[in-house]
Amino acid sequence: MGNKSKTLLFGIGNCGRADDGLGWAFIDRIKSKLPDNYDYEYRYQLQIEDADLIGEFDTVIFVDASRNELENGYSWETCEGSNTYSFSTHALLPETILYLSEHLYQHTPRAFVLEIQGHKWELKNGLTNKAKENLKKANTYFTEHLSDYI
Repeated sequence: MGNKSKTLLFGIGNCGRADDGLGWAFIDRIKSKLPDNYDYEYRYQLQIEDADLIGEFDTVIFVDASRNELENGYSWETCEGSNTYSFSTHALLPETILYLSEHLYQHTPRAFVLEIQGHKWELKNGLTNKAKENLKKANTYFTEHLSDYI
């Protein structure tokens, strides 16, 4: 692998809940274009065990659907570790996974969050047309900047 850093893509969501499947759909579309130093994981939600998993990687990218109105239909942000949590550990944030990795395993990879705007969340297979457009935009952005994260 040479000097290439190891990168992990987390696709977060549920393809059985319409646009909530955007994280998985992103990986489905991009994985054939990824260099061999990329790995990917599909998750319904992030779990505490993921803090250990990211210890093997230099860069981690979390891809998830968003209910927020996003200017371009997607957003790309740097992710920083944070000691945030919810009532249930069934809904851990990327920031929490980074925090746990740093404090439990002394490893903090570079991390980013790619959010893709969704529109429908009911029990249904398949993305809405608007979500497909946003997915295409996010995929184009990522593909054009792929070399930035190698």
